[in-house]
Amino acid sequence: MVDAVVSFVVQRVGEYLKNEAVFLRGVRGEVESVKKELEWMNCFIKDAEEKQVDSPLIKQWVSDIREIAYDFEDVLDEFTLQVHDKDEEGESSERKHGLFTAIKKSVAKSSRKGREKLTTYNIGKKIESLKKGLNDVSQRCELYGLRDINIKRDEDCHAFRRMKQLRKTTSFSFEEKVVGYEDETNKLLAKLLADEPRRYVISIWGTGGLGKTTLAGKLYKSSAIKHKFDCCAWVSVSQHFNIEDLLLRIIKSFGFPAKKLKGMSEEDLERYVHESLQGRSYLVVIDDVWHKEAWASLKRAFPDNENGSRVIITTRIKDVAERSDERTYVHELRFLKPDESWQLFCDKAFWNLSIDEGLERLGREMVEKCRGLPLAIVVLGGLLSTKKPQEWNLVRDNIWQNLSNDSIQITYLLALSFNDLPYKLKLCFLYLSHFPEDYAIDTDKLIRLWLAEGYIPHNEEIMEDVARNYLNELINRSLIQKEKTWLGKVVTCRIHDLLRDLSIQKATELNFIHSYDEIRRSSTHSSMLSCRRQAIYSGMNGIAWLQQCNPLLRSLLIFFLKQEGAMMSQLVSNLCTTFRFLRVLEFQHYRNTQSSWCLPKDIDKLIHLKYLGLRDTLIYSIPESILNLSNLETLDLNDDPFCCLYLPTEICKLKNLRHLIGELRGQYLRIDNMTNLQTLISVQDDTWTQTNHESLVNLRKLHLCLNRESQRNFTFDSIAKLKSIQILWVDLSKNHFFSTLQPLSHCPHLRDLSLCGKIEKLPEDMPVLLPNIEHLSLQSSELVDDPMPVLEKMLNLTVLALRHGCYCGKKMVCRANSFPRVEILTIETLYLEEWQVEEGALPVLTGLELINHRQQFQLPERLKSVPRLG
Repeated sequence: MVDAVVSFVVQRVGEYLKNEAVFLRGVRGEVESVKKELEWMNCFIKDAEEKQVDSPLIKQWVSDIREIAYDFEDVLDEFTLQVHDKDEEGESSERKHGLFTAIKKSVAKSSRKGREKLTTYNIGKKIESLKKGLNDVSQRCELYGLRDINIKRDEDCHAFRRMKQLRKTTSFSFEEKVVGYEDETNKLLAKLLADEPRRYVISIWGTGGLGKTTLAGKLYKSSAIKHKFDCCAWVSVSQHFNIEDLLLRIIKSFGFPAKKLKGMSEEDLERYVHESLQGRSYLVVIDDVWHKEAWASLKRAFPDNENGSRVIITTRIKDVAERSDERTYVHELRFLKPDESWQLFCDKAFWNLSIDEGLERLGREMVEKCRGLPLAIVVLGGLLSTKKPQEWNLVRDNIWQNLSNDSIQITYLLALSFNDLPYKLKLCFLYLSHFPEDYAIDTDKLIRLWLAEGYIPHNEEIMEDVARNYLNELINRSLIQKEKTWLGKVVTCRIHDLLRDLSIQKATELNFIHSYDEIRRSSTHSSMLSCRRQAIYSGMNGIAWLQQCNPLLRSLLIFFLKQEGAMMSQLVSNLCTTFRFLRVLEFQHYRNTQSSWCLPKDIDKLIHLKYLGLRDTLIYSIPESILNLSNLETLDLNDDPFCCLYLPTEICKLKNLRHLIGELRGQYLRIDNMTNLQTLISVQDDTWTQTNHESLVNLRKLHLCLNRESQRNFTFDSIAKLKSIQILWVDLSKNHFFSTLQPLSHCPHLRDLSLCGKIEKLPEDMPVLLPNIEHLSLQSSELVDDPMPVLEKMLNLTVLALRHGCYCGKKMVCRANSFPRVEILTIETLYLEEWQVEEGALPVLTGLELINHRQQFQLPERLKSVPRLG
């Protein structure tokens, strides 16, 4: 686990050597030397942690290396600050002398060189101290024989044997009585018993503890299965597997004669299984698969006799499930429904207790916290069944700690998924411990935070795309749950409280993140004085808590803060002078409706800052000094349309800015040549009309609000110059209208289009002009003709919204087989009297929202069973 931290620091040091080469010229060799030593040590860390997890010597050794890595990063950041401050000091001195600046210019240069030498000397001494620390760690490694870790066999390690045994026992210990999943069982049983003669794989995937093995076991023991197949076998694979061992266990499970098998080669064992299965129909369950290679290595042993044989694979990883075989049915196992969760809990908790109103209330509260995870519910029920009724409150107050203490299975089974992650994904997962329980995490915000922290590598790919892949990988590995999706993209996500607890535990062990929860009056660990990332959940006591925090803090997220505007300004000013190493400063869900405030000019002291989040804070003004934050990538500001926000006009000086978000109305901003800008929300007339649009080469998401009389007839000519645009929202004021949509045909990546303003008539060639549009929203269009005959030809549409004032007609028709991909449909029915939906139209519709729904409006019969939204 420490390898994640050390690898990250090594990556950051590489960036320093590349980007700060001028400043590091006096100590570059020393910096590279420490970097190389950390790289070598990191080769041993992961092996050491895995093979001697119970060794206090190993734990102390990797802890020492971790702290040196943290200190090394601190030294480099501090050096950058010193150089910056001395340059600022020199510039201030020159400005102060006015007319004498030119005369003293050469003196200023020579004095600056002297200051650079002094600064380089300071960092040189600190790096020398770090190298000595690394040398001491290496000597202790030799002294205590820790180098021998690499020649020890896995089987010689007690901890490894213990975990391997636990993995075996947990994989095959499915319940005799299975609660819930009746629909899942029937669907999969039908697949197993289908008439299809060819062998195919059924992959069941989902998070650890969800019941995949239990469900597979229920299918395996079904009487219908016993009558269908000539022979059945079950084998558990897990993360570390040996093909010969698996084949031997499969032979044993099938009940085939096992004489003279010992010592046979893998190829001979494959041939034996293959010959033994000839002419037979079989079912084999391959449980707990972590890698695609497992089934790929085994499948040669299983003949396809076209007699209906089946293979069931259970896995936590979506990619493994989908790529198991060329003929695979993938089934994502859902979480239990509330009624199923309660039934399972009652079976475990009340077998020796009488249920009463008080216990039921407490029980339901705790079961809800389990969020449908069967393992958590089973352990909770078993734990409470041993408690006296008066002790239930104590369990509820510390539910996750109680469950982890009561069951080694929970901690171990969930930790397996974390341990299997590459180091870059480990850091991204640990970062989730910043967020409160049951928190809906905005994925765009999360991605920008990961970028600011430096978790995403700088390469030829766009970093946001890499980060999105990281997010999807964590989802596909069942470590994050999708909540809301849009256009196939996850918009918000959640982390199950048990997995959040795991991330907090791992982050605590690494001294990675510290959090203060005022409601619980608790913090995640006591070593906060050296921790470099802080999260605070609500209240003034949390702000006071900051006084004890590490001045080397890199990340500060404050949730649910309530302060007056003047106090808010003073708070931020104090943060800027105290925590000058900050890369991330974020205020989420600030609650105050009484006063607005101005960002203090001290903000320019945070020269390392990459992310500044001030949404929902009623901020109204940003000082000129923010233009000195040359590293800033995200500026996420007030999104209240009724609160005017003023930014410095020369915002284009922030050359590294990638995301500018806020109600940027009522002012002119220079955004020319912001070649890194990807998100711009939302700008108004003057800013847009006076911009060189061709210079915004990477702009992907744009929200325009146009009100000027000169924009009454809006054209998309400027948009056509945005070659990277993917998401476009344009809001026109009343009495303004859109002219031709033809220029949008030059935007090949455009897939999300939202237009608010008059459109005289939808052009017949709209499907040809906009062939890639997946999400279309029209509002205030005042269309007279039924828009459906045109829109139904846009075959890629998945979300269609015809909002307020879009269509003024009384009749609308969705013809047969139209809108083949539309999943979400929003319709205003204020004027609508008749809506015909013919056979085969809207075949995959999963959500319907009706706006201004009148009582006399009759919903088409075919749509009455579609879930209603809004």
